[in-house]
Formats: sequence, C-alpha cells, structure tokens
Amino acid sequence: MMDLIHQALIRNGLLTGFIVVGALIGISYVLSARLTRGRLHGSAIAIFGGLLLAYVGGRFSGGKSGIADLPAFAGIGLLGGAMLRDFSIVATAYGASFDDLKKSGLPVVLSLFAGVTVSFICGVGVAFAFGYRDPVSLTTIGAGAVTYIVGPVTGAALGASSEVMALSIAAGLVKAILVMIVTPLIAKAIGLDNPHTAMIYGGTLGTNSGVSAGLAATDPKLVPYGVMAATFYTGLGCFLAPSVLFLATRWLFPG
Repeated sequence: MMDLIHQALIRNGLLTGFIVVGALIGISYVLSARLTRGRLHGSAIAIFGGLLLAYVGGRFSGGKSGIADLPAFAGIGLLGGAMLRDFSIVATAYGASFDDLKKSGLPVVLSLFAGVTVSFICGVGVAFAFGYRDPVSLTTIGAGAVTYIVGPVTGAALGASSEVMALSIAAGLVKAILVMIVTPLIAKAIGLDNPHTAMIYGGTLGTNSGVSAGLAATDPKLVPYGVMAATFYTGLGCFLAPSVLFLATRWLFPG
C-alpha cells in the first residue's frame, strides 16, 4: 500500500507539490488565527515552514534542492521554480492600479524609491558585516532586505548561490515579521490613521504580508491602500536590484 502511494506521488509530482504547499498554507493560516490572532501573518508562518521543510529534506536526502531532492516531492521543485515564481510576481502587480498611485501624489512615489534604496543599503550593510564581499552576494542579500520576493528574483538574475538566496529570503522574512509586530504599536505616533499615510507606509516598507497584517491589526480599512503601494514596491525592487543597485554595489565593492 505504501509503495502504491509512493509511486502515485512520484508520477503526479506537480499535483503533489500543490497539495503539500496548499496544506502548509492552510495550516499556517490556522496557526496565525488561533495562536497570534492574526498579528503574525499566515504567509510568514508558511514561509518559515517551507524553509524548515527545505532544510529537513536537504539533510535527509543529502542533495542541494531541499525537499525537492526526495523523489516523492520532486514536483515542489517545479512549483517553486523560476517560471511560476515570476508568473506570481506579474499576477500580483496586475492587482495594483497605476492611476490610483498617481492620484496619491508625489510623496508616495518618493516613498517607493526611498524605501527600496534604504532597505537595500541596510541589507548590504548586514551582509558586509557578516563577511560577504562579492557584489553578487551583497546585492542578493540586500535585495532580500527589500522583500523576500525581490531577493530570490535578484539572486536568480545574477547567478547567486542557493545558500545566499536562502539568506535573502530569511532577511525578507525577518523584516516582514518585524513590520507585522511593530505597525500597530507605532501607528498612533506616526499618524497612521488615513489612506494617504497608509500608502506612504506601504511604499516605504513594502513587504506585502507585513504591511497587510500590520495594518489589519491597526485598522482593517487601511489595508487595501498600504498593500497597493507595497505591490508597486515589490515590482520596483525587482527592477532596480538586479540592475541599478547591482551596478552601484559592484562599483563600491568590486570584490
């Protein structure tokens, strides 16, 4: 019986990948609702769980692709590959309206560029402090500090190692969790109580899951505005990190 199930999982690899990822996301959102009352977003728990599964799968199989090295879960490698990843990013970008962004004014546009640049510089600084010197690794980890989506996109474009790409995802995950926790604590002090400031906040920090969970804990009515700006932030980061920011990093740290 177990052999039949194992063979079925192998023969339907992509379907198995969808089932595993779907189950992980479902469990993560239940844990988020019951253990943290939504303050820690389900997507952050799911990402942490995915990293844990990748580590356990890699240790068990001795391979380089985490749980995807196990034949029964090889479909997760395709599901998490570059094609579907980039498709998800494009689909997310289509959820935002450029007309709404123009109506929000120049401060929101400036917050997007300032947010991406400052986050990137902080990420590069941390990577440099931990001993990384080559521009590809510095740029990838810096991009991860922008968001955990921008990190792997940049790493794939520049040819970064899988270890560095994993670090970039971890950096973005830490940022998302911090934003989730800190947002409701500082909302009153920074005037985060209207759509305009919510968009500036989303444009400055940019992590969709962190901003959405933080604003939901502050005022659910502000979530669409913050998330819309955060979506543009992700797209801008994917554009700037592998190009302009990489060239600047290579100029400063030729390796």
